[in-house]
Amino acid sequence: MDNFTHSLAGWALGQAGLKRKTGLGMAALILGANMPDIDVVLEPLFGLPSIQYHRGFTHGVGGVAIMPFLLACLLLALDRWQGKQGDRSAEARWWQQWNRRPLGRDTVRFGWLVALCYIGTLTHPALDFMNTYGIQLLAPFSERWFHGDTLFIIDVWVWSILAFSIWLSRRWEKRKRTEWRRPAIVGLCAALVYICANGLLSLKAEHATRALAQGFYGISPDFVMAGEVPIAFWRREIIWRRGTTLGRTSYDALSGRMTADETPTDTNMADPAVAEAARQDRQLAAFLNWSLVPVARAERGPNETLVKVGDARFSDARTASGFSRTVRIAGDQ
Repeated sequence: MDNFTHSLAGWALGQAGLKRKTGLGMAALILGANMPDIDVVLEPLFGLPSIQYHRGFTHGVGGVAIMPFLLACLLLALDRWQGKQGDRSAEARWWQQWNRRPLGRDTVRFGWLVALCYIGTLTHPALDFMNTYGIQLLAPFSERWFHGDTLFIIDVWVWSILAFSIWLSRRWEKRKRTEWRRPAIVGLCAALVYICANGLLSLKAEHATRALAQGFYGISPDFVMAGEVPIAFWRREIIWRRGTTLGRTSYDALSGRMTADETPTDTNMADPAVAEAARQDRQLAAFLNWSLVPVARAERGPNETLVKVGDARFSDARTASGFSRTVRIAGDQ
């Protein structure tokens, strides 16, 4: 998911009452909710292929076990440093504005600070799991990708639910209403119901796709993935595969209709030119390690072969260029 969604998740948890558990509670939740995306700095800093490492270790059990504690230590150090600079209740300090306690200066309770860092961080892989990009949940012990096929990577309905609930909760809090936590709690519950409903809809679409592929083409897919359509959450664009045979279907829950968008095609992943290109090009090897539904095309010439590899999940003209690799190899492979 996008970082705005991650921030809203941490913020809503804070407005649900968790921010009052300790000073810097809101900071712990929001920073924790975004911290796994620190892996985006790997490529510019170390020259590592980001498409292979993004949503890997920092989104898996290894990173989630370590990073929240480090974040809590950093926040505690910042709190102690800031305490030496003067008045800790200064309005200019954004973290103090969010974490002021009604009985004076906000007290940082390290146990709760650690707990909130973990809670915030856990929301990140949980949300990222919901879309077709997926996460390496078991990293660093396994490079297997897990995907929930539930939400589009930017879901305006989740935005709307959480943002409105946060706004209302803060409004009530400023008016000193005792039930100020309630809107955030209701918003979190509504978002959870929305996510679960979308998950069930995707399962239904995937089940219907298996039946359609079997009935129309006599093929029993060994891989099916349902992707949510932006804004139109009741629709799904589905990819299915059997060996190197790839097909697509569309499902509309409002009409109950399912259509096959095209006849099955070959992914060409069995072409030896693809394996040779991956052996010669590190970026392509990383791409294939990441890709769940790779598709290839080899254009052979007299002196070289041009190998183009993409991912069927991102075949749209707006996204295909960012999720594809082209490699030239010598000879007619």
